[in-house]
Amino acid sequence: IVLHRHPHWKCLLGPFLIFILITVVIGVLAGVVTGNDLGSTPTMVLLIILGVLWLAGFGWYFVRPLVSWKSTHFVLTDRRVIFRNGIITRSGIDIPIRRINTVEFRHGLIDRMLRTGTLVIESASDDPLSFDDIPQVEKVHALLYHEVLDMQDDEDGGARADTGTVDR
Repeated sequence: IVLHRHPHWKCLLGPFLIFILITVVIGVLAGVVTGNDLGSTPTMVLLIILGVLWLAGFGWYFVRPLVSWKSTHFVLTDRRVIFRNGIITRSGIDIPIRRINTVEFRHGLIDRMLRTGTLVIESASDDPLSFDDIPQVEKVHALLYHEVLDMQDDEDGGARADTGTVDR
């Protein structure tokens, strides 16, 4: 294993901010409900509904993105690139190093400040594959390109060694 990465933490920022907003809104609504004279039973029912809504928001906008982030893996070995993701339904792709033709990266201003970006890998017969939110994408690009060149050098060196040992 040359490199093992999870997506950049910036992919968690949006869901976490939504969760904070949900928490603030439900807190304000809970304050309004407890401040009114509705009676004990309607107040309790409304507070339980707000609690259930908060728990649903916590699960969907806090726990789910965190578990998804933790279960997404980008792995570079000396033989292949491995990408795995999913919580309940898992999916993945393996790309042999020798089938990789082109490696490129893209990142805008915000991605450059956060040191993340998109890695694009083009293999021999497939459409280019994009991997978003790769931390330190320039370093990953350089390592992957180095592995591709090493693999090509090994193949070229092996071919020359075979031609030099042929008896006539």
